[in-house]
Amino acid sequence: MGAWVRSKGNEAPARERARIAEELVSFGAPNTAPADQYRILRQRVEQFARGGARVFALTSAGPGEGKTVTTLNLAGALAQSRTINVLVVDVDFHRPSVAKYLGLPARLPGLAEAILDEHSDITRSVRRLESLGISIMPTGVPQVAPYELLSSPRLEVLLAELRRLYNYVLVDTPPVLSVADCRMLSQLVDGFIVVVAANRTPRHALVDALKIIDPAKLLGVVLNGDDRPQGPYYRYEAYAASDAAPKKR
Repeated sequence: MGAWVRSKGNEAPARERARIAEELVSFGAPNTAPADQYRILRQRVEQFARGGARVFALTSAGPGEGKTVTTLNLAGALAQSRTINVLVVDVDFHRPSVAKYLGLPARLPGLAEAILDEHSDITRSVRRLESLGISIMPTGVPQVAPYELLSSPRLEVLLAELRRLYNYVLVDTPPVLSVADCRMLSQLVDGFIVVVAANRTPRHALVDALKIIDPAKLLGVVLNGDDRPQGPYYRYEAYAASDAAPKKR
C-alpha cells in the first residue's frame, strides 16, 4: 500500500475539527451511540474488503436522504484505525456537499481538474485532513458537463491509481434516480451502498433505485435517521444481492 497522498496548505487540527458539521458524529462525538452504528457499518465494509473490494460508492434514491453524511461518517469510522488510508471522492457534480460538511471552501481543485488534465499530479486534487485522519478529493470546478467528465477514460485511470494508494475509497455519488451518473460509474466501483431516509424515502422510489443498480454490485442498504426509542439512532441492514429489492405486501 502506498504512502498517504498529501496536499499543501493543510488546516491546523483544531480548526479542522471546529468547522465540521455536527452530523459528522464519527469525528465530533465518536463515543456516542450514533457513532457506534457507523462502526457497525464499518465492520460490514471491512468484510467486503477482505473479499477484495476497495472502492465503494454511496448513493440514494433521491436527494436529501443522508448519503453524504453517511459517506463521511463511514470514512471517520474507518479512519479510527490510524493504519488505514481512507479517501472520500465527491463525484456529485450536480450538488457537491463533501467540502461543505467539512467546512472547507467550495471551489477547491479536485476531481474535475484531475480528469480534464491528464498530466496533472493527483496530489494537487487531494486534500489531507490530518486531524480527522482522512483525505478528500472534492468535485473541483467542472468546465464541461458532468456526463462528459464521468464518461472520460481518464476517470478509470484515476480510480485505478486511487485504488493503489488507499485502503478504502468512498465515492459520494448523485442520487440514482436523478441522473445517469451511478449507471456510468457501475463498472468502475466494487459495489454500491444505498442510503434510505427513514419515514421519508418512498417505497416505490427505493424499489426503482434498486432495479437500476446491478444486483451483483449491491452491497447493502443503510437506514438513516431511524429514531425509534426501542432502536439505535442509525441502523444498518445488509441484504444479499438476490434479496435486495423489498418484497411487495
